[in-house]
Amino acid sequence: MSSISVKILFFASAREAAGGITSASVELESDGADTKVLRTKLASLYPKLANLVQDEENLTLALNEEYVPMGEVLKLKEGDIVALIPPISGG
Repeated sequence: MSSISVKILFFASAREAAGGITSASVELESDGADTKVLRTKLASLYPKLANLVQDEENLTLALNEEYVPMGEVLKLKEGDIVALIPPISGG
């Protein structure tokens, strides 16, 4: 089975939970690669990120600079860029 590589960009509290990294490449099986599978994979790769990444209400994904609407699961392909965008705090 072949795999694809997706670039992940970490912002704010997602970056902190991932150990301070700003980006990483993640390999996924090409068959069935989607945003739901990616959330699960990131939770296993970065345990401190698990609660945040699996909570759609608290972590928005952007696929190739377009927000992924809550509740939607989008297919991923080789070279996609996914940003992890936690809620913006402050006032």
